[in-house]
Amino acid sequence: MTPSFHPRLVNGRYGDPALFVDRAHERGALLFDLGDLHPLSARDLLRVTHAFVSHMHMDHFVGFDSWLRVLVGREKQVDLVGPEGLIDAVGHKLRAYTWDLVSRYDTDLVIDVAELVAPDRLRRARYRFLTGFAREELGEADAPGGLVARTPAFSVHAAILEHHGPSLGFALTEPVHVNVWRNRVEERGLAVGPWLKPLKEAIRDGAPDDTVITLPDGTAELGTLRDLVSVEPGQKLGYITDIRDTPANRAAVAALCDGADTLFIEASFAADEAERARDRAHLTTTAAGEIARAAQARRVEPFHFSSRNEGREAEMLLEVEAAFAPTPLPLSRAHQVGHAPGMT
Repeated sequence: MTPSFHPRLVNGRYGDPALFVDRAHERGALLFDLGDLHPLSARDLLRVTHAFVSHMHMDHFVGFDSWLRVLVGREKQVDLVGPEGLIDAVGHKLRAYTWDLVSRYDTDLVIDVAELVAPDRLRRARYRFLTGFAREELGEADAPGGLVARTPAFSVHAAILEHHGPSLGFALTEPVHVNVWRNRVEERGLAVGPWLKPLKEAIRDGAPDDTVITLPDGTAELGTLRDLVSVEPGQKLGYITDIRDTPANRAAVAALCDGADTLFIEASFAADEAERARDRAHLTTTAAGEIARAAQARRVEPFHFSSRNEGREAEMLLEVEAAFAPTPLPLSRAHQVGHAPGMT
């Protein structure tokens, strides 16, 4: 299966948290946390349609200004989701600038902000460039099961976890994955091309067999084209950072990220720093691996390593893997630095 989501840690395992998720064959992209975003190009930032913020500590939110800088002057609507207090935080950032030149623009940037104020409840507001980003209340909305964003191509669920205050964990899910069999397309005498995207979308959305699909040289009903594709379970990514190691947090993450293809999870401190991790409300490498195993993730990607552990990356990766693996690792694995199964 060619994956639909292509995630990458913007700043590696040690830098500010920010996960950029490229969506294959789509113009849009997603961001989880807004740490330092300077490694991303303006083109990358302009493709972001949704950003999901765990909490508003500086290393998770400082990149908002970089994103805003490339958005201003564009006709665009973006969605921002985070914990309670995010609407005010965004408003404060926007009011820090002077917007007296907005009348010179014809384009409008719309920023819709939603904060998860209860496990199944959102509070929403809107900021528009052409009004100088005056706050518009949008009221509250249901978030059944923590559903904070949904499009035909993906959904995002969130859970309120405990750090020093609330910190959201997220799970990104593709409803189904439609895979095109190139050999079958060519055997039918059809050219591979852009027409396959509407075909895949029609199947994904459950369109009836008599739906007309435009081909390179004519049209055909959807029912006659179904054999060109296969439908498989959709991809799932988990994103967890800045949480205490508590039974409640562990249970919530396991439920939210159950069966994730990849779980991105903080592992700020090494196994021998458990007391420091408790004091700072973060996870150790061992805790991260155990939580990923409890969630039955297919692979784990640890990140947000503390800068005090510079030079210990290989050791920390092996500690995560030792806790994640269903059986103890052989001693020979200690020399296979950076190549543990389930990690890149």
